[in-house]
Amino acid sequence: MLQMIDTSRAPKMPPPLDAGTARQRVIDFMREASFEATRPSNADIRTIGGILNRGMPVYLTALPGRDPTELVATAMSVREAGLEPVPHIAARHFEDMRAIDRLLGRLNAEARVTRVMLIGGDTGTPAGSVLDAQQVIDSGVLQNNGICDIGLPGFPDGHPVLSDDEVECSLVTKLAAAQSAGLEPHIVTQFCFDVPPILRWIEWLRDRGLHVPVRVGFAGPTSLMTWLNFARKCGVRASAEALAKRSGLIKQAFRTVAPDPLIRQVAEATAGGRLGDVSPHIFSFGGIASTARWTMGPVTGDLRLTPEGGFTAE
Repeated sequence: MLQMIDTSRAPKMPPPLDAGTARQRVIDFMREASFEATRPSNADIRTIGGILNRGMPVYLTALPGRDPTELVATAMSVREAGLEPVPHIAARHFEDMRAIDRLLGRLNAEARVTRVMLIGGDTGTPAGSVLDAQQVIDSGVLQNNGICDIGLPGFPDGHPVLSDDEVECSLVTKLAAAQSAGLEPHIVTQFCFDVPPILRWIEWLRDRGLHVPVRVGFAGPTSLMTWLNFARKCGVRASAEALAKRSGLIKQAFRTVAPDPLIRQVAEATAGGRLGDVSPHIFSFGGIASTARWTMGPVTGDLRLTPEGGFTAE
Protein backbone atom coordinates (compact mmCIF):
# COMPACT_ATOMS: atom_id res chain seq x y z
CA MET A 1 0.00 0.00 0.00
CA LEU A 2 1.33 3.42 -0.98
CA GLN A 3 2.40 5.56 1.97
CA MET A 4 1.10 9.07 1.30
CA ILE A 5 2.84 12.31 2.22
CA ASP A 6 2.37 13.46 5.80
CA THR A 7 1.74 17.16 5.20
CA SER A 8 1.54 17.92 8.94
CA ARG A 9 5.14 17.14 9.80
CA ALA A 10 8.02 19.56 9.40
CA PRO A 11 10.69 18.65 6.83
CA LYS A 12 14.06 17.52 8.15
CA MET A 13 16.30 20.59 7.92
CA PRO A 14 20.12 20.34 8.06
CA PRO A 15 22.19 22.81 10.10
CA PRO A 16 22.43 26.25 8.46
CA LEU A 17 25.40 26.86 6.17
CA ASP A 18 27.95 29.59 6.79
CA ALA A 19 27.64 32.61 4.48
CA GLY A 20 30.46 31.65 2.13
CA THR A 21 29.22 28.09 1.72
CA ALA A 22 25.61 29.26 1.28
CA ARG A 23 26.66 31.71 -1.43
CA GLN A 24 28.54 29.01 -3.36
CA ARG A 25 25.65 26.59 -2.96
CA VAL A 26 23.25 29.07 -4.60
CA ILE A 27 25.69 29.56 -7.49
CA ASP A 28 26.12 25.80 -7.98
CA PHE A 29 22.37 25.21 -7.72
CA MET A 30 21.50 27.86 -10.32
CA ARG A 31 24.13 26.53 -12.74
CA GLU A 32 21.95 23.44 -13.13
CA ALA A 33 18.75 25.38 -13.85
CA SER A 34 16.29 24.62 -16.62
CA PHE A 35 13.94 27.18 -18.14
CA GLU A 36 10.32 27.15 -19.33
CA ALA A 37 8.76 29.32 -22.02
CA THR A 38 5.24 29.56 -23.42
CA ARG A 39 5.08 30.20 -27.15
CA PRO A 40 8.35 32.15 -27.50
CA SER A 41 8.90 34.03 -30.75
CA ASN A 42 12.03 33.54 -32.85
CA ALA A 43 13.25 36.90 -31.54
CA ASP A 44 12.69 35.72 -27.95
CA ILE A 45 14.65 32.56 -28.63
CA ARG A 46 17.57 34.40 -30.22
CA THR A 47 17.66 36.71 -27.20
CA ILE A 48 17.72 33.99 -24.56
CA GLY A 49 20.21 32.04 -26.68
CA GLY A 50 22.64 34.86 -25.98
CA ILE A 51 21.88 34.87 -22.23
CA LEU A 52 21.39 31.32 -21.02
CA ASN A 53 24.20 28.80 -20.73
CA ARG A 54 24.75 26.83 -23.93
CA GLY A 55 22.87 23.53 -23.77
CA MET A 56 20.46 24.65 -21.03
CA PRO A 57 17.15 22.73 -21.25
CA VAL A 58 14.29 24.96 -22.41
CA TYR A 59 10.88 23.38 -21.82
CA LEU A 60 8.17 24.42 -24.29
CA THR A 61 4.73 24.56 -22.67
CA ALA A 62 1.88 22.61 -24.25
CA LEU A 63 -1.05 24.66 -25.52
CA PRO A 64 -4.41 23.08 -26.50
CA GLY A 65 -5.06 23.35 -30.22
CA ARG A 66 -1.48 24.31 -31.06
CA ASP A 67 -0.43 23.37 -34.59
CA PRO A 68 2.25 20.65 -34.34
CA THR A 69 4.17 22.37 -37.14
CA GLU A 70 4.55 25.45 -34.94
CA LEU A 71 5.95 23.35 -32.06
CA VAL A 72 8.47 21.69 -34.38
CA ALA A 73 9.58 25.07 -35.72
CA THR A 74 9.97 26.44 -32.19
CA ALA A 75 12.00 23.41 -31.10
CA MET A 76 14.24 23.84 -34.15
CA SER A 77 14.82 27.51 -33.27
CA VAL A 78 15.71 26.59 -29.68
CA ARG A 79 18.20 24.00 -30.96
CA GLU A 80 19.71 26.50 -33.42
CA ALA A 81 20.14 28.98 -30.55
CA GLY A 82 22.41 26.48 -28.78
CA LEU A 83 19.82 25.37 -26.21
CA GLU A 84 18.17 22.01 -25.55
CA PRO A 85 14.49 21.91 -26.61
CA VAL A 86 12.23 19.90 -24.29
CA PRO A 87 8.68 20.05 -25.72
CA HIS A 88 5.68 19.24 -23.56
CA ILE A 89 3.63 16.35 -24.92
CA ALA A 90 0.11 16.58 -23.47
CA ALA A 91 -1.52 13.18 -24.02
CA ARG A 92 -5.14 14.31 -23.99
CA HIS A 93 -4.53 16.98 -26.64
CA PHE A 94 -4.01 14.34 -29.38
CA GLU A 95 -6.58 12.57 -31.50
CA ASP A 96 -4.77 9.24 -31.38
CA MET A 97 -1.37 7.65 -30.88
CA ARG A 98 -0.57 8.02 -34.57
CA ALA A 99 -0.70 11.80 -34.16
CA ILE A 100 1.78 11.62 -31.28
CA ASP A 101 3.99 9.32 -33.34
CA ARG A 102 4.05 11.79 -36.24
CA LEU A 103 4.90 14.73 -34.00
CA LEU A 104 7.65 12.91 -32.11
CA GLY A 105 9.12 11.69 -35.40
CA ARG A 106 9.36 15.25 -36.69
CA LEU A 107 10.71 16.62 -33.40
CA ASN A 108 13.48 14.03 -33.37
CA ALA A 109 14.35 14.26 -37.07
CA GLU A 110 14.15 18.05 -37.45
CA ALA A 111 15.09 19.40 -33.99
CA ARG A 112 17.08 16.42 -32.63
CA VAL A 113 14.72 16.18 -29.65
CA THR A 114 15.54 13.26 -27.35
CA ARG A 115 13.84 14.56 -24.19
CA VAL A 116 10.19 15.51 -23.66
CA MET A 117 7.97 16.56 -20.78
CA LEU A 118 5.07 14.10 -20.72
CA ILE A 119 1.84 15.32 -19.12
CA GLY A 120 -1.79 14.26 -19.18
CA GLY A 121 -3.08 17.65 -20.33
CA ASP A 122 -5.62 19.66 -18.37
CA THR A 123 -8.56 19.31 -20.73
CA GLY A 124 -11.90 18.13 -19.42
CA THR A 125 -12.60 15.98 -22.46
CA PRO A 126 -9.80 14.20 -24.37
CA ALA A 127 -9.39 15.20 -28.01
CA GLY A 128 -9.49 11.55 -29.03
CA SER A 129 -8.51 8.06 -27.90
CA VAL A 130 -5.42 9.00 -25.84
CA LEU A 131 -6.58 9.30 -22.25
CA ASP A 132 -3.42 9.78 -20.19
CA ALA A 133 0.37 9.86 -20.10
CA GLN A 134 0.56 6.24 -18.94
CA GLN A 135 -0.95 5.15 -22.25
CA VAL A 136 1.82 7.00 -24.12
CA ILE A 137 4.56 5.34 -22.05
CA ASP A 138 3.08 1.87 -22.55
CA SER A 139 2.69 2.32 -26.32
CA GLY A 140 6.42 2.40 -27.09
CA VAL A 141 5.96 5.47 -29.28
CA LEU A 142 8.56 7.44 -27.31
CA GLN A 143 11.43 4.99 -27.76
CA ASN A 144 10.46 4.37 -31.39
CA ASN A 145 11.11 8.05 -32.10
CA GLY A 146 14.45 8.45 -30.36
CA ILE A 147 13.12 9.74 -27.02
CA CYS A 148 15.24 8.44 -24.15
CA ASP A 149 14.48 10.90 -21.33
CA ILE A 150 11.06 11.98 -20.11
CA GLY A 151 9.92 14.52 -17.56
CA LEU A 152 6.90 13.74 -15.40
CA PRO A 153 4.98 16.32 -13.35
CA GLY A 154 5.10 16.55 -9.56
CA PHE A 155 2.74 18.53 -7.33
CA PRO A 156 4.18 19.44 -3.90
CA ASP A 157 1.27 21.84 -3.31
CA GLY A 158 -1.46 19.51 -4.55
CA HIS A 159 -3.22 19.04 -7.89
CA PRO A 160 -6.10 21.36 -8.87
CA VAL A 161 -8.41 18.43 -9.74
CA LEU A 162 -7.02 15.10 -8.54
CA SER A 163 -6.64 13.99 -4.93
CA ASP A 164 -3.20 13.54 -3.39
CA ASP A 165 -3.73 9.77 -3.39
CA GLU A 166 -4.53 9.74 -7.11
CA VAL A 167 -1.61 12.00 -8.03
CA GLU A 168 1.01 10.09 -6.05
CA CYS A 169 -0.21 6.65 -7.17
CA SER A 170 -0.13 7.83 -10.77
CA LEU A 171 3.40 9.21 -10.41
CA VAL A 172 4.81 6.03 -8.88
CA THR A 173 3.16 3.91 -11.59
CA LYS A 174 4.50 6.09 -14.41
CA LEU A 175 8.01 6.14 -12.97
CA ALA A 176 8.05 2.34 -12.78
CA ALA A 177 6.64 1.99 -16.30
CA ALA A 178 9.15 4.44 -17.75
CA GLN A 179 12.11 2.69 -16.16
CA SER A 180 10.82 -0.73 -17.27
CA ALA A 181 10.57 0.63 -20.82
CA GLY A 182 14.22 1.71 -20.75
CA LEU A 183 13.44 5.43 -20.44
CA GLU A 184 15.25 7.79 -18.06
CA PRO A 185 12.58 9.66 -16.08
CA HIS A 186 12.92 12.85 -14.12
CA ILE A 187 10.33 14.98 -12.32
CA VAL A 188 9.53 18.64 -12.86
CA THR A 189 7.37 20.08 -10.10
CA GLN A 190 4.65 22.68 -10.34
CA PHE A 191 5.86 26.02 -8.99
CA CYS A 192 5.31 26.58 -5.28
CA PHE A 193 5.59 29.61 -3.00
CA ASP A 194 6.52 27.86 0.24
CA VAL A 195 9.57 25.73 0.99
CA PRO A 196 8.29 23.15 3.55
CA PRO A 197 5.85 21.50 1.09
CA ILE A 198 8.66 21.19 -1.46
CA LEU A 199 11.07 19.55 0.98
CA ARG A 200 8.40 17.25 2.48
CA TRP A 201 7.48 16.13 -1.02
CA ILE A 202 11.10 15.36 -2.02
CA GLU A 203 11.67 13.55 1.28
CA TRP A 204 8.58 11.46 0.58
CA LEU A 205 10.03 10.45 -2.80
CA ARG A 206 13.38 9.50 -1.34
CA ASP A 207 11.83 7.62 1.57
CA ARG A 208 9.96 5.51 -1.00
CA GLY A 209 13.21 4.68 -2.80
CA LEU A 210 12.43 6.99 -5.74
CA HIS A 211 15.81 8.54 -6.50
CA VAL A 212 15.10 10.09 -9.90
CA PRO A 213 16.29 13.66 -10.57
CA VAL A 214 13.87 16.37 -9.43
CA ARG A 215 13.61 19.82 -10.97
CA VAL A 216 11.85 22.12 -8.51
CA GLY A 217 9.58 24.70 -10.14
CA PHE A 218 9.98 28.38 -9.22
CA ALA A 219 8.00 31.28 -10.69
CA GLY A 220 10.48 33.81 -12.05
CA PRO A 221 10.45 37.50 -11.08
CA THR A 222 7.25 39.42 -11.81
CA SER A 223 4.55 41.30 -9.89
CA LEU A 224 2.93 39.60 -6.94
CA MET A 225 -0.44 39.91 -8.68
CA THR A 226 0.90 38.03 -11.72
CA TRP A 227 2.28 35.30 -9.47
CA LEU A 228 -1.10 34.92 -7.79
CA ASN A 229 -2.97 34.92 -11.12
CA PHE A 230 -0.82 32.09 -12.44
CA ALA A 231 -1.18 30.27 -9.12
CA ARG A 232 -4.97 30.44 -9.45
CA LYS A 233 -4.90 29.19 -13.05
CA CYS A 234 -2.53 26.35 -12.20
CA GLY A 235 -4.24 25.32 -8.97
CA VAL A 236 -1.38 26.26 -6.61
CA ARG A 237 -3.62 26.95 -3.64
CA ALA A 238 -2.14 26.68 -0.16
CA SER A 239 1.27 28.25 -0.70
CA ALA A 240 -0.21 31.09 -2.78
CA GLU A 241 -2.56 31.96 0.07
CA ALA A 242 0.37 31.92 2.51
CA LEU A 243 2.35 34.15 0.16
CA ALA A 244 -0.46 36.71 -0.06
CA LYS A 245 -0.78 36.86 3.72
CA ARG A 246 2.94 37.25 4.29
CA SER A 247 3.41 39.86 1.59
CA GLY A 248 0.67 42.31 2.54
CA LEU A 249 -1.21 41.81 -0.72
CA ILE A 250 -2.75 45.28 -1.06
CA LYS A 251 0.51 47.20 -0.66
CA GLN A 252 2.72 44.78 -2.60
CA ALA A 253 0.42 43.69 -5.44
CA PHE A 254 2.22 45.52 -8.26
CA ARG A 255 5.73 45.42 -6.86
CA THR A 256 8.22 43.09 -8.54
CA VAL A 257 8.88 40.02 -6.44
CA ALA A 258 11.38 37.21 -7.01
CA PRO A 259 11.78 33.65 -5.70
CA ASP A 260 15.34 34.13 -4.43
CA PRO A 261 14.51 33.38 -0.74
CA LEU A 262 12.80 30.13 -1.80
CA ILE A 263 15.67 29.16 -4.08
CA ARG A 264 18.25 29.89 -1.41
CA GLN A 265 16.42 27.77 1.17
CA VAL A 266 16.01 24.81 -1.21
CA ALA A 267 19.63 25.16 -2.38
CA GLU A 268 20.88 25.08 1.22
CA ALA A 269 18.55 22.22 2.25
CA THR A 270 19.76 20.04 -0.65
CA ALA A 271 23.47 20.87 -0.28
CA GLY A 272 25.82 17.92 -0.51
CA GLY A 273 23.23 15.77 -2.24
CA ARG A 274 21.24 15.34 0.97
CA LEU A 275 18.04 14.85 -1.01
CA GLY A 276 19.61 13.44 -4.15
CA ASP A 277 19.70 15.13 -7.56
CA VAL A 278 17.68 18.35 -7.12
CA SER A 279 17.89 21.40 -9.39
CA PRO A 280 15.78 24.51 -10.16
CA HIS A 281 13.28 24.93 -13.00
CA ILE A 282 12.37 28.56 -13.76
CA PHE A 283 8.99 29.57 -15.20
CA SER A 284 9.20 32.80 -17.23
CA PHE A 285 5.91 34.42 -16.15
CA GLY A 286 7.51 37.87 -15.94
CA GLY A 287 8.89 37.94 -19.49
CA ILE A 288 11.28 35.59 -21.26
CA ALA A 289 14.32 37.87 -21.64
CA SER A 290 14.14 39.43 -18.18
CA THR A 291 13.64 36.03 -16.54
CA ALA A 292 16.60 34.61 -18.47
CA ARG A 293 18.83 37.47 -17.29
CA TRP A 294 17.66 36.96 -13.70
CA THR A 295 18.30 33.21 -13.94
CA MET A 296 21.88 33.72 -15.10
CA GLY A 297 22.63 36.55 -12.66
CA PRO A 298 23.66 34.31 -9.74
CA VAL A 299 25.97 32.34 -12.04
CA THR A 300 27.71 35.18 -13.90
CA GLY A 301 27.34 38.11 -11.50
CA ASP A 302 28.71 39.08 -8.12
CA LEU A 303 26.30 37.22 -5.86
CA ARG A 304 25.44 38.78 -2.52
CA LEU A 305 23.30 37.19 0.18
CA THR A 306 20.66 39.52 1.63
CA PRO A 307 19.58 39.94 5.27
CA GLU A 308 16.04 38.94 4.25
CA GLY A 309 17.22 35.44 3.42
CA GLY A 310 17.49 35.75 -0.35
CA PHE A 311 20.26 36.85 -2.71
CA THR A 312 20.98 39.44 -5.34
CA ALA A 313 23.37 39.41 -8.30
CA GLU A 314 25.06 42.62 -9.34
